[in-house]
Amino acid sequence: MPRLPILEWIKTYNQSKLSDDTVAAVIVTIMLIPQSLAYAMLAGLPPEVGLYASILPLVAYALFGSSMTLAVGPVAVVSLMTAAAVSQVATQGTPEYLGAAILLGLLSGVILMGLGLARAGFLANLLSHPVISGFISASAILIAFSQLKHVLGIPVNGHDLPAIIDDLATHIQETNGPTLIIGGLSIAFLFWVRSGLKPLLIQIGLSSGMASTASKAGPVIAVILSTAAVSLFALNQFGVSIVGVIPNGLPTPALPALDWSLARELLPAAFLISIVGFVESVSVGHTLAARRRERIQPNQELIGLGAANIASGLGGGFPVTGGFSRSVVNFDAGARTPLAGVMTAVMIALTALFLTPLFEFLPKAVLAATVIVAVLSLVDLKAIHRVWVFSKSDFIAMMTTIVTVLGIGVEAGIIAGILVSISFLLAKIARPHFAVIGQIPGTQHFRNADRHQVLTSEKVLAVRLDEMLYFLNGHTFEDAVNQLLNTNKNLTDLVLLCTAINEIDASGLEVLESINERLDSQGIRFHLSEVKGPVMDRLDRVGFKAHLTGQIFLSHYEAMCALDPDCESNGHVRSARP
Repeated sequence: MPRLPILEWIKTYNQSKLSDDTVAAVIVTIMLIPQSLAYAMLAGLPPEVGLYASILPLVAYALFGSSMTLAVGPVAVVSLMTAAAVSQVATQGTPEYLGAAILLGLLSGVILMGLGLARAGFLANLLSHPVISGFISASAILIAFSQLKHVLGIPVNGHDLPAIIDDLATHIQETNGPTLIIGGLSIAFLFWVRSGLKPLLIQIGLSSGMASTASKAGPVIAVILSTAAVSLFALNQFGVSIVGVIPNGLPTPALPALDWSLARELLPAAFLISIVGFVESVSVGHTLAARRRERIQPNQELIGLGAANIASGLGGGFPVTGGFSRSVVNFDAGARTPLAGVMTAVMIALTALFLTPLFEFLPKAVLAATVIVAVLSLVDLKAIHRVWVFSKSDFIAMMTTIVTVLGIGVEAGIIAGILVSISFLLAKIARPHFAVIGQIPGTQHFRNADRHQVLTSEKVLAVRLDEMLYFLNGHTFEDAVNQLLNTNKNLTDLVLLCTAINEIDASGLEVLESINERLDSQGIRFHLSEVKGPVMDRLDRVGFKAHLTGQIFLSHYEAMCALDPDCESNGHVRSARP
């Protein structure tokens, strides 16, 4: 039975927290309304669906989520993934498309809830940081280009960057002038608001806190001004595409039509959306929680996000997750508990009930501008350079993800990134780092003989394996040992330092036994040193120690002193190996 974190934080709830949560809820609502409409449009859905996806999910997360400040709702990357998945099974603008999007949200919720109950939060580790960073940057670029059609007022149908660019080039001469002016001015204004509005407000006398809060209302200002301009000058009659009539009211919570064949088709996409959404939410949640010395629980987050997506599906919405910018605004606005999200849900519900007629003349170009400005901040070029400098294998995984997302699509990109990362991991395990080690003079420490000036012995060979001993690398390790035996003819003992061996599987055990037998046939004893407890437990269960020709030492220094009569501790200094 899932636990309810709300039962813990509600005990200490007071008037001060209520005041802080209320202020944060108002600010997030102002930000969330245009974002909800914009992200619904990005997902290929009617604008009201964005509002529906911002109501029940917030309430469900408040009950089951472990973060005090995570703001759940529609986000750009998940909206793009929703459009990519649903467009494969239905035509945009049809009831079937909407039904598939709602079903996708429900499936994502069930997957997340199931993973949470199975305590499978570790699955998020399938997405390495370079892969998720590359995926988000590439998705942001793809989203920005996909929204240019609304800024230009031209038809574009491509789902990958080459197709989008080709369509843009084909129809660029059909650009609608008024639409371009509205979209261009909105983009310029929203970019200026991000950096220029706050200093201006401080100059005219507002406090830093009030100026920061007011600057978050930039998208709302753009919505109000553009809607008024279109309505006043009837710009929709000059080709400016508008949102149109948005029905008042709220959907009755209900299960979507359960088409099992459709569910099977959507299941892979639902799983990817779940993992990507979970990774994004947990990374944001951890960052914000650390700033207040709080903590989140990944398995509980799976349950919380699962409940939010199930609630979205039941309430006529599409997949949701914790958004970065929205959560930061919620945190900075002073939110203390998830009750701020519940208050936001109430305000969004009131908007859906009574205020939707105000959005009839809202230009789609402004919603597109909101999306473009929001996602371009997610493009992290510095991260690409940093990964290139630090790790070439991670860079290849990142660039594979970026190129595949842009060239083929979001689902293919995330899968390609995962596969490349796993391939490099398997290659690393299959080719483990193996070193001959020696003693640092005057210490009890042992290091790689190829990197340090160390003391070695002609009779006692000390080696170190810096990896798990698995079926992937066992024979590689055995071949390396055999090669050393062929080049060291005076050996009486071989010691394997096991500090880096965290795991040995059955194949690894067979390799150790094979090495033990070969050494024995040559009159060489085989020893282990500094074996970790869990590894030793496994070796003991199969009686490995009884067949070992040598000993198992607690420390490597103890092993060398016991086996090498010329050990430095006995007053003899050997020549250092260069």
